[in-house]
Amino acid sequence: MKTRELGIEGALEITPEQHGDSRGTFLEWFRGDRLAGQAGGRGLRVAQANMSVSARGVTRGIHFADVPPGQAKYVTCVRGTVFDVVVDLRVGSSTYGRWESVILDDVDRRAVFLAEGLGHGFCALTDDACVAYLCSETYAPDREHSVHPLDPDLGIAWPVADPLLSARDAAAPGLARARAEGLLPDYEACLRWTSGATGPRQRTASA
Repeated sequence: MKTRELGIEGALEITPEQHGDSRGTFLEWFRGDRLAGQAGGRGLRVAQANMSVSARGVTRGIHFADVPPGQAKYVTCVRGTVFDVVVDLRVGSSTYGRWESVILDDVDRRAVFLAEGLGHGFCALTDDACVAYLCSETYAPDREHSVHPLDPDLGIAWPVADPLLSARDAAAPGLARARAEGLLPDYEACLRWTSGATGPRQRTASA
């Protein structure tokens, strides 16, 4: 398993080693111990697993949650291909407003890890693109937010001409408005929370 740091603190690209023969393929798509070695020793406490299936052109995001507790995610595409995006929404971060993309598909079977406070979205490049997420916290609608994925201030280069958005994402504020309304996470608060998450919360996960 190879891990590469993206250009945003707290975001990683993970490429698993695949073992294949005439019968098929085997791989470890998630290893908590190895992730902990690359993610500041904190690992990922898995509280919920999600799966979404999207038609070609469907674009989801940019989603994030209040910190604390936020919601760290480990994302992979088990069928088809998606253009996966991580956005730094943490006010005060040196990379605030920056985005990074990774192609996730059922060939290389890469995954992306993003820490609490980072925004996430993707665009399906194939029909029936199936994305699986491991999440550090359960879904809490009162703490969930979105930034408009087509906001020109973000300038995400989505690889489709006409992204298909949900009603929720289409109505989401842009980055500047989200910041003005106090919706965005604070960088220092995120660091304090993730630093605390390395201790008792990680031990609880392995108990």
